[in-house]
Amino acid sequence: MEYKDIPTKADIERIAAHREPGCVSIYLPTGTTPPEADRARIELKNHLALAVKSLEALGVDRRRIAAVQAEGEGILEDRDFWRYQSRSLAVFLDGELAETFRLANRLTSACEVADRFYIKPLLRAVTFPQSALILALAQNSVRLIRIDPELPPALIEVEGMPKDVASAVGLTSVSGRSAEGRIQGSEGQKVRMLEYVQAIERALHPLLATSTEPLILAAAEPLIGIFRGATDYPRLVDDVIAGNPEEKTEDELASAARGVLDRLYAAKIAALKEDFSTRIAAGTALADLSDIARAATYGAVETLVFDIDRRVPGTLDDETGTITYADEDSAGNYGVVDEIIRRSLGSKAKVYALRAEDVPGGGAAAAAVRFPV
Repeated sequence: MEYKDIPTKADIERIAAHREPGCVSIYLPTGTTPPEADRARIELKNHLALAVKSLEALGVDRRRIAAVQAEGEGILEDRDFWRYQSRSLAVFLDGELAETFRLANRLTSACEVADRFYIKPLLRAVTFPQSALILALAQNSVRLIRIDPELPPALIEVEGMPKDVASAVGLTSVSGRSAEGRIQGSEGQKVRMLEYVQAIERALHPLLATSTEPLILAAAEPLIGIFRGATDYPRLVDDVIAGNPEEKTEDELASAARGVLDRLYAAKIAALKEDFSTRIAAGTALADLSDIARAATYGAVETLVFDIDRRVPGTLDDETGTITYADEDSAGNYGVVDEIIRRSLGSKAKVYALRAEDVPGGGAAAAAVRFPV
């Protein structure tokens, strides 16, 4: 089984705002099997040893280094933690906090040491997640299925979920009375389906209340319209898997759902690119990294998009945002784009991690701004 700790926007903003000497950020691929977890544990141990050497080279106080090492060793020794993993692990240590996120995305291994945390890979996990929930809804059955990028679809047991329309009648009454035997014909059937959907929505509520995943509906009318009218889940996707889901296996539903996610994210990227093209022409969006760094420093960035794979070694001036480029990565060199991201998040900007071909202007980043700087 896979265990995930998906960071919220508030988590990312909090981690991005943290600034202390000796911040250690570690990313490594993991897995859900014991051998994969053992390999990841060894890799974390190696990263921790490298981080300690980097902290010593930076002249960080020995007591803080010892505290960072103790935090890391505490994670290494927590065998229950290593039993429950996902595909990647993000670890943040600074001698006063130790925070981990088990992520569904497969991230490359990295160990960064600076006076702030390295957050760019973390944003990849939340920009366009490839995990989702499918609600396969029919009159005679209902299934909740979770899909992830690299795992088979998993059926989720939901406490209190009705089995079909007949079993839901009387569980929720539209007018304080059961519809059974009192409303006849097509009107009665619609009332019974509404009771069914309301019972489903009530059973799902505890799970959806804490979920950050898109919900994809697999159903036919009139259940599609009835469910949309009964739920207020903000991540219910407009696109549906149409037709009777009872005719589709879980693998077939998962395949169709991945197509829905692809279309959803392609539409979002296309809308972003069109909006940025218009705003660049109007002078309210920037493609030059120096201009973006200045805007981020003064809290002017409204929306930031960046190339998830491109690294730009260097630092930003705290007061002006002036970039000092470096030839290569090194301990204490936190990276230009990552610091632009950090400052943009500090002013509540929307931030999107994209592939190179989707970044307007073809650079490392682009930014729509609230006001000129």
